[in-house]
Amino acid sequence: MATPVFTNGQPQPATSDCDVLIVGAGPAGLMLANWLSRFSQDVKTRILDKRGTKIFNGQADGLQCRTLEIFDSFDFGHRAWRESNHMLEICLWNPDKDGVIRRSDRIPDTIPGISRFQQVVLHQGRIERFFLDSIAKNSDIKVERATLPISFSFDESVSKNTEAYPITVTIQHLTEEEATPKQSATSQNGAGISDGLFRSNMTPDDTQELINLAQKSKHAGQTETIRAKFMVGCDGAHSWVRNQVGFTLKGESTDYIWGVLDIVPITDFPDIRMRCAIHSASQGSVMVIPRENKLVRLYIQLTTVQNAAGGAKFDRSTITPEVILASAQRIMAPYKLSYKYCDWWTAYQIGQRVGDSFSLHERVFLAGDAVHTHSPKAGQGMNVSMQDTYNLGWKLAHAVRGTHDLSVLKTYQSERRKIAQDLIDFDHKFSRLFSGRPAKDVLDEEGISMDEFKDAFVKGNMFASGIAVDYGSSMIVAKSGSSVEQGDGTDVSIQSGTTAAISKPELTKNISLGKRMPSVKVLNQADARPWHFQELLPSNGCWRLVLFAGDLTDKASLERLNRLGAHLGSKDSFINRYTPPGRPVDSLIEVLTVHSGKRAEFELLSLAEPFHPYTEQDGYDYWKVFVDDVSYHEGENKAYDFYGIDKERGCGVIIRPDQYVSWIGHVDDYENMDKFFSAFMKTPKATIRATNGLTNDTSTLR
Repeated sequence: MATPVFTNGQPQPATSDCDVLIVGAGPAGLMLANWLSRFSQDVKTRILDKRGTKIFNGQADGLQCRTLEIFDSFDFGHRAWRESNHMLEICLWNPDKDGVIRRSDRIPDTIPGISRFQQVVLHQGRIERFFLDSIAKNSDIKVERATLPISFSFDESVSKNTEAYPITVTIQHLTEEEATPKQSATSQNGAGISDGLFRSNMTPDDTQELINLAQKSKHAGQTETIRAKFMVGCDGAHSWVRNQVGFTLKGESTDYIWGVLDIVPITDFPDIRMRCAIHSASQGSVMVIPRENKLVRLYIQLTTVQNAAGGAKFDRSTITPEVILASAQRIMAPYKLSYKYCDWWTAYQIGQRVGDSFSLHERVFLAGDAVHTHSPKAGQGMNVSMQDTYNLGWKLAHAVRGTHDLSVLKTYQSERRKIAQDLIDFDHKFSRLFSGRPAKDVLDEEGISMDEFKDAFVKGNMFASGIAVDYGSSMIVAKSGSSVEQGDGTDVSIQSGTTAAISKPELTKNISLGKRMPSVKVLNQADARPWHFQELLPSNGCWRLVLFAGDLTDKASLERLNRLGAHLGSKDSFINRYTPPGRPVDSLIEVLTVHSGKRAEFELLSLAEPFHPYTEQDGYDYWKVFVDDVSYHEGENKAYDFYGIDKERGCGVIIRPDQYVSWIGHVDDYENMDKFFSAFMKTPKATIRATNGLTNDTSTLR
């Protein structure tokens, strides 16, 4: 942080530069900072937050399968897995013919077999702690709390110059009092209960109020001017960044008001430790989410209000934990419900809105609630927000480092705006089905069919898991078809003058272009240890060329792979062409091999050196070649069968740094591999340091 300069006794703004400025240190902002911490020697990153502290309780809590896979790729998935409450079953409760709620069905909470993880719940404060620990472990990036941006300017004339700083932001440092959100005046046995209304969409934005307070305070002189190459607004639904760039959220709000309680319940309701969707005959609905540490979260339908067009707004001061509890008691009758301990509470109005744009000239970006809002009951808000910046982080890092063309950054809006719109469409239907009154019979046209609700719940499970994300054709996804039609309407096809790589997706049945790489166990060729394939894809910024080489005990298959190795090892190969000088050969594009022969009948060093790189300091790399074979203690995993790959023919797969599949082709199709990378990669800047920054750290595999 720069020190203020004083002229004639008056403070003047100090000026400093950074590559990426992140505004907002919630889950989306911390995910981005965590990504960039892996590039900290090459990418100078700052992250600001107007609040004085991180979240300690309440807020978002659901973690979906894909999010846990991402956490694991950053090496802290195990912490979330151990501390969280695991969600295994959903119970549906509906009114019988007499209007009494009964358990009508049970379904699995996570579709069996779609991931090595299942949905879990853990409060946002712990998730933020995992990020902060990971960032500290990998960099010196610190969250600059109680810090508020107060002015913004953008110089479009230099936005195409990768070395320029087109963004200028002035920031104001707040006092602790200014940075602390005002809690609602609620109490329980004389003790205050933490609430989340200050983050709710029912509370006005307090940014301008904070600016006014800061300018009046004795600390008003502590300002700083930051010049940045890129800026990302992760600052919530009332986003200051969004307002500065002139973008808007488009959509609608419903007339449904919901309350949320995090309590240790005292109840005779039999499924209180299961996720439940409860529809009463006439009193509304409740969703039950069992939490860690004996807690249970209840999403409780309160009432309806007139839409804005009707001229009335709901008086949020009338909402208290007691009001929310009373509504839950009516819905869950004849079962009893009370509590002695409430950890947190809030209220919100259901609405679905998506930003009209996600980026300004690929220099200023919006992510998370700053660019899409929806109801929380599908467990998507925090997950989709973090996956926004998981998509963006590696692209920004490679753009700053000069290894990727700036045009790659266009794919952020193309990919994530479409996902946001899909989420809004899903949430629009789901929230109305959840909030509607159950139909009394087939002639009740105003009521909601409970069969339709169950069907939506079951179908929505795949979408909600995050596994269904399917990115369209682009310069970094070699799909056939139009990138405009498969994305949000943005043209992200390869630039003119470049020949497109051709994929052959028919070579594998269960690896899909544009989707994340699924996982099954394979054995390390050198030491026979089994690994989940996703564990071989840590989030360190590397692209992966994965070669399913077939049976390498067959002489012809081995010769075929070694011919490819000669291309990969040549001085002008795409690997050597784009890897920054002085960096390890696997620091940008890593080659992994999975063969289908018998491990004991094949010798690792029979392969060409690019498949097990050699250095004078460490000798051969024994963590690049794997085999689909029977393990001593875990049996047979049948990776080739799982992926639907012919054991003789094999195939090649290119995987992005975020684990999504970019290209599928013949295992020895060097020409199309080269075409793929040449469409967006650049010869790296000579100024990239030779010994610092991005490295392919395989220490966790040893």
